[in-house]
Amino acid sequence: MARCPICGEALKWEEIIEQMLTLEDFENLLEDRDEFLKALDEFVFRCPHCGEEFWGRALDRREAPKVFELLNEFKGGIDYKNGKIRLKLTNLLALDVMLEEWDRKVGRGI
Repeated sequence: MARCPICGEALKWEEIIEQMLTLEDFENLLEDRDEFLKALDEFVFRCPHCGEEFWGRALDRREAPKVFELLNEFKGGIDYKNGKIRLKLTNLLALDVMLEEWDRKVGRGI
């Protein structure tokens, strides 16, 4: 789960990505995973809890590629006109992790 590196509060990925919608080429970033991850690393985010700014490279690096995949799987989940992410990315990531864990347990016969 993504956390603010300053105050330690849990962050919602949909709120984080909404901040990136201000980038002029955000739609193009969704075409290239490496470019998306690079832009995420270099973007300065503002924590909705403490108001402090931090670099995207401080976010959980394991979750960022999954966020990219989810944004591409659910193309209608981004409202560019209003600058909103309709997807509950944080919930989808949690479900994805639970399913992966389930697959590991079932695969090992636990």
